[in-house]
Amino acid sequence: MTALTLSTSAAPGLRADAIVIGVAKGAKGPVVAPGAEAVDKAYDGRLAAVLETLGASGAEGELTKLPAPAGFKAPLVVAVGLGAAPDADGEYDAEALRRAAGVAGRALAGAKKAAFALPVQDAAAVGALGEGVLLGAYSFDTYKDNGKDAKARNGKAPLAEAVLLGGKPRDAAHKAAAARAVAVCEELNRARDLINTPPNDLTPAIFAGIAQDAAKEHGLKIQVLDDKALTKGGYGGILGVGSGSAATPRLVKLSYRHPAADKHLAFVGKGITYDSGGISLKPAGHNETMKCDMSGAAAVLAAVVAAARLGLEVNVTGWLALAENMPSGSAVRPGDVLRMYSGKTVEVLNTDAEGRLVLADALWAASAEKPDAIVDVATLTGAMMLALGSRTFGIMGNDDAFRTAVHEAAEEVGEPAWPMPLPEHLRKGMDSATADIANMGERMGGGLVAGLFLREFVGDGITWAHLDIAGPAFNEGGPFGYTPKGGTGSAVRTLVRLAELTAEGELG
Repeated sequence: MTALTLSTSAAPGLRADAIVIGVAKGAKGPVVAPGAEAVDKAYDGRLAAVLETLGASGAEGELTKLPAPAGFKAPLVVAVGLGAAPDADGEYDAEALRRAAGVAGRALAGAKKAAFALPVQDAAAVGALGEGVLLGAYSFDTYKDNGKDAKARNGKAPLAEAVLLGGKPRDAAHKAAAARAVAVCEELNRARDLINTPPNDLTPAIFAGIAQDAAKEHGLKIQVLDDKALTKGGYGGILGVGSGSAATPRLVKLSYRHPAADKHLAFVGKGITYDSGGISLKPAGHNETMKCDMSGAAAVLAAVVAAARLGLEVNVTGWLALAENMPSGSAVRPGDVLRMYSGKTVEVLNTDAEGRLVLADALWAASAEKPDAIVDVATLTGAMMLALGSRTFGIMGNDDAFRTAVHEAAEEVGEPAWPMPLPEHLRKGMDSATADIANMGERMGGGLVAGLFLREFVGDGITWAHLDIAGPAFNEGGPFGYTPKGGTGSAVRTLVRLAELTAEGELG
């Protein structure tokens, strides 16, 4: 990953491949943002006019390159749009800083070193800029052959080093913000790598092995239940979904414990390493990106490891429900009844509604430990994408206050989310004449129906929230801000923030 350093050096004397500055959209044209004073001075105070001549307006995501002024040791100035200029307080929104740094980080692929002379108001800005450039510079090139550098992006390696000018290397708060950005982004990028990995190289067993390696590296406890242990334990949901594949399922329990913690969070992730739909086979055109159906489990793994790396004063348990959903002679059929780990029976009406089945077993297992709260994360329903689009995830839960807290945490870290209801009248649609409950209900409001199904498998008295990240988990369009094409790592930062808030005593 791109190295991140802080420096109080002046931009003109810094040896780098480029100097990145910010430009905002003012009422009368582009406005040079704080941090770029030395650059503006070298243009005799006319930098904004020069940028406007080159077509820059300061709009978010806009990028303009121009030769550096005489006397600069960097040959290039990169101006990145911040969007609307700030109000009277003069401070730029953290998300605007993240996105601008991300755009520049991605554009500077091939550079060895770039100096970011963007607005640094405080430690929070250091963290936001650090996150933006580290996430924006991400590239997944494991399977590309680019000559001498197999990890290059189209022949250009990702930006090697980003220097945040104005970030004080001896300031404790600035150092901590930069270190947090590195830990969170390294783990988020781990999740992206997992999501982008082809399903032939990421079976449930391989995924579990990766989790074991991470646990060993960061001192976490881990337990992996294979198909034999799942059978012995009665995990009918996970076993049913995985029954059609030669790649047998796994349930992974990953535990981080802090000696002074008195709160316990459980994160549960859907880990369908490939989803064909099973016997209810997906139609042509809907299979190609189904390697991303384990994004929830990837997010949970990343968040638990990040909590450990940050040393948060909270206990966190991650549950990864891993299976491959394939059609075969041994696959579960529409009409079959599964006995879940909770003891409830489920009539399977659609084998493509499989995520809720693996999550149900993992939610019940998580409930047995009586955590203070459970948050599950899943690419669960196409209905949620229809409701909220491709960049916003839905939040449901059994406690309105907790749902609100999760929403606020998501918005704080820059992950668009929206609270959704669990209408009681939709529960009746899952009544089954054969079993305790069916895995399908009314077609309209399908994302809410899925949430109601999951609620049935949360232990009594346990606060719970469900994040349906089907939309933002995988970006099929072009990159934007600090979001790449492909796996995004959606929900990782929300989960980490929830763990931080719990550790700080501000949640629960």
